[in-house]
Amino acid sequence: MPTTEETQLRLAEIPKLTVSAHTPLSCYTRFGIGGPADLFAETRDAQAFIAALAVARESGTQVCIIGGGTNLIVADQGFRGLVLRFSEDTLYADGPRITAAAGAVLQNLVDFANHHGLKGLETFAGIPGWVGAAVYGNAGAYGHSLSERIAAVRFFDGVKVRAFDHLQCEFRYRESIFKRHKEWVVFQVELTLDAATAVELEQISADILKVRNEKFPPTMKCAGSIFKNFLLRELPPAVAAAVPAAVVREGKIPAAWFLEQVGAKGMQLGGIQVARYHANLIYNAGQGTARELCELIAELKRRVRERFGVEVEEEVQYVG
Repeated sequence: MPTTEETQLRLAEIPKLTVSAHTPLSCYTRFGIGGPADLFAETRDAQAFIAALAVARESGTQVCIIGGGTNLIVADQGFRGLVLRFSEDTLYADGPRITAAAGAVLQNLVDFANHHGLKGLETFAGIPGWVGAAVYGNAGAYGHSLSERIAAVRFFDGVKVRAFDHLQCEFRYRESIFKRHKEWVVFQVELTLDAATAVELEQISADILKVRNEKFPPTMKCAGSIFKNFLLRELPPAVAAAVPAAVVREGKIPAAWFLEQVGAKGMQLGGIQVARYHANLIYNAGQGTARELCELIAELKRRVRERFGVEVEEEVQYVG
């Protein structure tokens, strides 16, 4: 089996691909946590990305594909293998449709749509991360999900580049077919929007962004909400009956309500802390570690399970 150095040399021969070794992944996650990757490679070119995957496969190197790193918890020991990013961020508008590359920052996509007077993405203002991950996890806010606007997704399935229409993507609340096939890589998404007044859309986004930044300051080392909200219809009847009607929003119950009932607010483990004002916000208050973060998450899950008999599910993904 080729050594890491030999694999690095082969990757370095691929045009339009940048490669480095022993790269600290804490620099690529919003939590600011994570040890080094043996190899780290990034490209804006789909063919270079596919070529890098082929090299890794041929050399027996384990691969982890990441985006903006917002929702990632990387192990303190890092990742033994190749971490790969597709960073193409082109945005293109054609009438009511926008084509967005997976590496575009989601906020940039929101601003782009608003500026072009295209309605449908304005409520996503302030959601951190990249477009590819937003498709992958069907990101959403204020009662809307990105899937409502997705017409088609172009992706690589490990063998060839394919395109799925909306139905083939099998979107559900914070779920998609891409999340169930982690080996698939989103390259591009096509969105269908409605005509509106740019000034009105920009004001809606500005108001939402102000609220979100107060709750999740951009400098805070966090992933936003750590756990998914619950769908009321999926809860056991006895649990659903215990939830105050005022808490239910659009058929969902905030995970924060369950967490509040078990004393989550203000909990701390080492450098990791739950916000005192929001039970579903966990952040790195200083020199927190992945071990501390995982232990605190596990403790919160245990408390909710023992109190209510339900499982809170993370939105975050684990690496290493």
